[in-house]
Amino acid sequence: MLFAGTVRVSAAEMPDPGRIQEISNLLSAQPAGFGWPISNRAAWDKLAANPALAETRAKAAALVPQSLPNQPDDLYLEYSRNGNRSHWQKVAFDRRARIALFAIAEALENRGRYLKALENVIMAVCAEKTWVMPAHDASLANFSGREITPDLGATGLAAELAEADFMLGDKLSPTTRQMIRDNVKRRVLEPFRAMVEGRQKEAFWLRAPMNWNAVCVGNSVFAALALEPARADRAFFAAAGERLIRFFLTGFTPDGYCAEGIGYWNYGFGHFILLTEALRQATSGKIDLLNDDKAIAPALFCLRSEIFPGLYPTISDCSPGSKPSPQLTAYVCHRLGLEAGENQLIGANADLAMGMMLSSLDNDLPLARKLEKFSDSPLRSFFASGGVLISRTAAEAKPPVAVVLKGGNNNEPHNHNDVGSFSLVIGHDMVICDPGGEVYTKRTFSAHRYDSKVLSSFGHAVPVVAGQLQKAGADARGIILATNLTDTTDRLQLDIRSAYAVRGLEKLERTFTFQRTPQPVLEVRDEVKFAAADDFETALVTWGKVRSAGPNALEITDGQSTVRVTIDTQGRAFKWRQDKIDEDVQSKRKPIRIGIALNDKLVSGAITLRMEPVKK
Repeated sequence: MLFAGTVRVSAAEMPDPGRIQEISNLLSAQPAGFGWPISNRAAWDKLAANPALAETRAKAAALVPQSLPNQPDDLYLEYSRNGNRSHWQKVAFDRRARIALFAIAEALENRGRYLKALENVIMAVCAEKTWVMPAHDASLANFSGREITPDLGATGLAAELAEADFMLGDKLSPTTRQMIRDNVKRRVLEPFRAMVEGRQKEAFWLRAPMNWNAVCVGNSVFAALALEPARADRAFFAAAGERLIRFFLTGFTPDGYCAEGIGYWNYGFGHFILLTEALRQATSGKIDLLNDDKAIAPALFCLRSEIFPGLYPTISDCSPGSKPSPQLTAYVCHRLGLEAGENQLIGANADLAMGMMLSSLDNDLPLARKLEKFSDSPLRSFFASGGVLISRTAAEAKPPVAVVLKGGNNNEPHNHNDVGSFSLVIGHDMVICDPGGEVYTKRTFSAHRYDSKVLSSFGHAVPVVAGQLQKAGADARGIILATNLTDTTDRLQLDIRSAYAVRGLEKLERTFTFQRTPQPVLEVRDEVKFAAADDFETALVTWGKVRSAGPNALEITDGQSTVRVTIDTQGRAFKWRQDKIDEDVQSKRKPIRIGIALNDKLVSGAITLRMEPVKK
């Protein structure tokens, strides 16, 4: 996987001069951001009447009398000392969030109440030594001024300032507006262009198949389109963005699976949408990135990944409880001709540029493509090329039951070593879970990533083979051997042997069978064969409580739901134990690993776990 801060040298992704000229011919004479200048009172007064923005105005009003949090150099340097990134980020995000709150509130009210507070924030962030986050500047090269390599934080701040300048215009002082232009140019636009033209070492994100590409490219191009006075310069950035964003789309499987999880879909694909709208609006619809076969399936991930209404998988570094942005979902639905349900484009958004992009759009957005449906069956979502199957009971089942089954590989963006893992959901209780990610520290994106018991396979419902956890790398993968998907039963068979660096492991196949009977059942069967007898263990992971229910059974309870697990070891003696996964996780409760280990070594055999809801 790619780690934050990596750079490499390669041929620059220089856009074609002819394409730059074509785009230049499409652009207007003046730069522009999203939405409207504050002078367009009809538009802003209409938006002000929308109750969705009431919270934004209330937060802004409460912050005006509060002093700006101090952000000393020592706070930035903490990451390089001990790996903690949370302390600096809490302060920095608080400071930067005020730009959006004050700018929106001022544009809605138009009374000058927020201008001084906004200009104070802008002055403070422009005085910072670097806009790069400390977690992305481990060598302190940006902090010390030895280089300027924009990151997620720097490009995001550039987009915020560019949008604030467009919205408020001459309401901001000439000094503030010049400060915005000078800093965005020096800290983001000039190094971006230098990397594209091959005059500066590339940051890894320029060609990364993950959220960094979409976020950094999208923010940088938007800032240029909103600030650069010369049409030719704006055209350069537009052409570069059009070319570079294709690397982001390659990070999705052909069927649209997002290995980074739904939270990073919001972040990454949300910025793909931001770039899409920036280019579409700047070129009067002539460039539409969503009108692309390679973009349609990734766009639908927000719909197809839903387990039950409001509940989504917690695979990878996802924070439990994450769900797609209703505004982004509404955008996807409107542009693909699908029913948006209760999702609305207008709403509170922490990012100024993103929020204005969405809130200023009409529900009659032009179609990129007209799709008749987004799923083959309400019973399942199968991302075959991603190796992930979400199977559900029928809508009328009481209680509804679903499973999330994962193959994939151990070199995915924000990877966990989790080939063969699974979750089981009853109603809205994920009784057997994927625990999601940990709170990020320096270790998280280092060679010691899998020292974490929640990121390694120890934190997932997968076997331990000959005492070994799963290895990392693209060659550790779940190979789909067979599928059989019907109205009554879904079966997925995986070869997961390659995930274990165990000499003498001749066979390890995991078969999932989900039965949509009146009493739904999930069976997970592991068949193993060694060249010589060795140890074997399987596991479950839960946030709930575990108790013995007899010599061959356990009961796991979480929320209002209980699952009975019957253990079939073909007569072999076994023992089970539960261990708290004591890592700094993103969930409210620390997960529990239930290890189920055979007492004696074996040459070949099988363990079958049969899981079914307990009726109350």
